[in-house]
This record gives sequence, structure tokens and C-alpha cells, in this order.
Amino acid sequence: MQIWIDADACPGEIKELLYRAAKRTKTKVTLVANQVLHKPRSEFVDSITVPSGMNVADRRIVELVQPGDLVVTADIPLAAEVVAKGAQALDPRGELYTEANVGQRLAVRNLFDELRGGGQIAGGPSSFNAKDRQAFANQLDRWLTSAKKGASH
Repeated sequence: MQIWIDADACPGEIKELLYRAAKRTKTKVTLVANQVLHKPRSEFVDSITVPSGMNVADRRIVELVQPGDLVVTADIPLAAEVVAKGAQALDPRGELYTEANVGQRLAVRNLFDELRGGGQIAGGPSSFNAKDRQAFANQLDRWLTSAKKGASH
């Protein structure tokens, strides 16, 4: 079991939180991005650099993810693909995507894309804040606890 980070758009404070969790729980964390990223020297933190291009990092994550893994991403189509492979996805704002909810989230996202494209709504999500960070930390702790229990059975 390991954690994959869709790292190009992941907030820095979320990456830092993941680095600390990797060390504390001895869980492998891999950043996937289309640029070289600074990361701590750790046997638990790795990175994969992919070529630039639309969804190249997403496709690489989908290729590598295994059932039981966690992918940190704000990209709902990526989350849906990951869940279809038996993994879970966690948004940097703390929403856990599972088989039970990812289809609905994808439908809502597509509707908002259509409305934005038609000029009926403008703007995107609000700024990342401390409440989002705390929600993420809580979900990550729950996932790590449950994953570690599953690994020991």
C-alpha cells in the first residue's frame, strides 16, 4: 500500500504533511509531476517525473496505482479512474473519493464545466485554507489507520 501524489497542483503544505506522515508511519509516498520537485531525502518519499502534456501525470498514476493505494488529487476524473482500479482518492481539501461517491462528484464536476463553458457561472474553488488542511489531515489519518489495520490482517 502506498500514497501517490498528483503533485503539479498539490498545495505545498499538503505535500509537507504527507512527507511527515510517510516518515511517521513508514508509508511510501510517490510524487508524480511533469517537473522536478524538491522533496526531502527519505527512504519513504520518491518522485517520478513525466513528460509535459495534458494528463500525462494522471495516466502514469493510473498505470501504477494498485488496489488499496491512496491517490492525493483534486482531479475528479483521475479520482474516478483510481477508484475504478480499487484504490481511493483524497482531495487536498479533505474529501475522500470512494466507489460510493465518485460517480456523483464526477457528474457535478461535468455540469459545472458545462455551465462555466456556457458563461453561466464564473470562477473556481475558493482559496485553500487552514480548515481545508485540517480536513485533509483528519481524512489522511483515518485512511492510514485503516490501511495499517488491513495490512496487519
